[in-house]
Amino acid sequence: MSHPRWLRNIRPYGAPAEDLLIENGKFTQRRPASDAPLAATDIDGQNQLLTAPLVESHVHLDKTLYGQPWRPNSAGPTLKDYISNERRVLREVKAPIAERAGALLENCIARGSLTMRCHVDIDPEFGLRHVEAMQHLRETYSDLIDLQLVVFPQTGLISRPGTAELMREAMALSVENVGGLDPCGIDNDPIAQLDFVFKLAREFQRGVDIHLHDKGELGLWQIARIADYTERFNLQNRVMISHAYCLGMLPWSQVKPVAERLAALGISLMSSAPADCAVPPFLALREAGVNVCLGSDGIRDAWSPMGNGDMLERAMLLAFRFDLGKDDELAAAFDAATVNGARALGVEEYGFGIGRPADFLLMPVETLGEAVVARPVRQVYRGGELIASGGRLLGSRL
Repeated sequence: MSHPRWLRNIRPYGAPAEDLLIENGKFTQRRPASDAPLAATDIDGQNQLLTAPLVESHVHLDKTLYGQPWRPNSAGPTLKDYISNERRVLREVKAPIAERAGALLENCIARGSLTMRCHVDIDPEFGLRHVEAMQHLRETYSDLIDLQLVVFPQTGLISRPGTAELMREAMALSVENVGGLDPCGIDNDPIAQLDFVFKLAREFQRGVDIHLHDKGELGLWQIARIADYTERFNLQNRVMISHAYCLGMLPWSQVKPVAERLAALGISLMSSAPADCAVPPFLALREAGVNVCLGSDGIRDAWSPMGNGDMLERAMLLAFRFDLGKDDELAAAFDAATVNGARALGVEEYGFGIGRPADFLLMPVETLGEAVVARPVRQVYRGGELIASGGRLLGSRL
């Protein structure tokens, strides 16, 4: 049990300055900021903004090339070309998953993400190797970050014999979520893929997270089918659709009825706010009650050399993409990188409050809007203890 200590002179979400008491890793008391001298055990908040940690809702740690020598990008042009190119690159890379994924994970923690969902490739070529490597990494960093896994059939589920059996084995290893990918575009059999994914999720009582790149009306039709399966299998509030470019390609009059179903069923949407394609309409979906969160997707991998794992930057990219400039709009972008992600991932003890874990960020800015725009250097606390500062984890485990 840790000794009680006061976190002094901080401004929760930009509110007037307060002091917060931390006991046994949780906030237990709050009071207006005191001008009494700091005690030896106090943390001096220096009038900084305090927020809950960031949430990385969608990343592929197992395939990153982070920390490796620069490799010119060779991807494209089609989705299947990207996949085959990625497989070639991963065969050539000598560094183990633990080294590459660990370096990126430490970077994400240092930038303030303490909750994360990672999609992990599974197919007959990889077997369970990536799943087992990520489970080991999760254990290594379990005191610093809450890491969920999704089994991801990147090369096809129905169309790739042997993958379905491996996904079942992964569920038996306590992976939290069943993944899917373009039921039409990859498997060419949407009902068979969705039937398998949702039956497996119901059997093991897991969540569902489906990559959906298919565009236009074909994509919208698949979202409607995912909603059907969510309702039929009673998986409300446990389903995520990642990317969903189609929602940004069609008139709102077509999208709105589907959006209302997503909201009613608690189906979340994840966007990386990409620059190269349509993006689900953030404010309209938010107004309709849809939970929209953010993820980095691939970071410095065979798909793209871009990305740095900073979810504040991802919030800025969302704001930039939709020209969000008002303070309330920028705060909504911040929510997409924090509370919306926690809701999508089913995290119960998230957020600032008495009785909650003392996991938080301190930033030298005035408001959430300024945090999104400036992406300042931040201090990262877990259970009331400083674990990262200045963009560096205190004590690498690599």
